[in-house]
Amino acid sequence: MMNNSVTMPIIGYMQSPYREKFGIPRQPNLVNVESYIEMVEPYNDMLAFEGIEAFSHVWLVWQFHDNKNNKNAQQQATKFRAQVRPPRLGGNTKVGVFATRSMYRPAPIGLSVVRLLRVENIGKSVRLHVTGSDLLNGTPILDIKPYIQYSDAVVDSVNGYAQQQPTRKNVVWTETAQSQQQQFCKHGIFNKKIFDELEQVLSLDPRPAYQDDASRVYGMSFAQLNIRFTVDETTVSVVAVESDQ
Repeated sequence: MMNNSVTMPIIGYMQSPYREKFGIPRQPNLVNVESYIEMVEPYNDMLAFEGIEAFSHVWLVWQFHDNKNNKNAQQQATKFRAQVRPPRLGGNTKVGVFATRSMYRPAPIGLSVVRLLRVENIGKSVRLHVTGSDLLNGTPILDIKPYIQYSDAVVDSVNGYAQQQPTRKNVVWTETAQSQQQQFCKHGIFNKKIFDELEQVLSLDPRPAYQDDASRVYGMSFAQLNIRFTVDETTVSVVAVESDQ
């Protein structure tokens, strides 16, 4: 009888500014946000990364860990959901789960290609620094593989309902929010890079596709910041930014 399940080790954990699912880009490489993987023993060995610097990008294989369906794997198997509602389609249209990248799937595994910046060794700590990830802070990493352009890039691919990148919106800061940002930078609490990354994330309009209330004030956590903003047809307006430190 065939075994219908597998067990995989966790080799590290993602350390990213995405503190909650709300606001995470729906695909990798839509924003240039830096994060790193903290390797765990026995995988925190620099010998395991020898030669990786010759590659500009790597694949990350990871687990959808913050998923209510993961609480009981056996129960999940008996409650298989053949169809899901992709956010890209407004959250109303159902398609087959294997035609999506939804977290609600039989094996809660994600796959992301990211740009490799460097591998850093500090004492017993080994960190893989990357940009472009779409992973929640604390995401378990299951494997790292080099990206091979001639085999991994398919230039004539057809991508169904996700053929085009999402439309980006302008990001503006109210006078109050701009003053708060300047104070953070002036006192060295946060640097300008964090706010540049935040603007990239907000430009993608993090709201669910079915929400379009221009008067509603939304809240989002990013790094150690709590952000409040509104969204209309073309613009994301930051109305307040506070530190949760």
